[in-house]
Amino acid sequence: MQPGNFNTTRAQLAIKNMVSNSCIKLVKQELSRTGFIEVISIKLGEAEVNFDAQVMSLDTIDIILKKNGFELLRDAGKALVEQIKSAIIQLIYFGNNATSLMRNSDYLSEKLGQPYLHLSKVFSEKTGSTLEKYIILIKVEKIKELISYDQVTLSEIAYMMGYSSVQYLSNQFKQVTGVTVSEYKGQRNKDRRPLSSF
Repeated sequence: MQPGNFNTTRAQLAIKNMVSNSCIKLVKQELSRTGFIEVISIKLGEAEVNFDAQVMSLDTIDIILKKNGFELLRDAGKALVEQIKSAIIQLIYFGNNATSLMRNSDYLSEKLGQPYLHLSKVFSEKTGSTLEKYIILIKVEKIKELISYDQVTLSEIAYMMGYSSVQYLSNQFKQVTGVTVSEYKGQRNKDRRPLSSF
């Protein structure tokens, strides 16, 4: 696409189900492949693009995204929910022990520039579940991953995930999964869910 084209439209896209660096790579690749979309910047849950308005529209972009398991979000509330989810996944999966050092509410407020109460309210309204419950589900998936690797102790996992004790982690793990940490460790096929399914 020629930059500065007369028919070029710039858009800020909110994208559902972008939960990893692989997702970022795939979305950038698929949008760029059209030849009519220039990806200016991209990160979890969002992309800034230029596109040729004569041959491309937001509807077409949405079709491209849906073919790859993503979705264009046009509702402001839903877009905010995706930003919240992306921020939580970034903190828990890529935060380098930040979970144990910073309260989730402070992190989200700072990251998204909005009061936590507002973020929590919008999240509940749009998903039918609480933000706290979502954070716990993502933490449990990360705990499953760490258990599967068998490279750190439960005490280290508890610290990394911001739990005050192994007992607290174990209790919450069983509440969510229905099995104890020990039972999970003993499973041959450890069930793990894709983050986009939450």
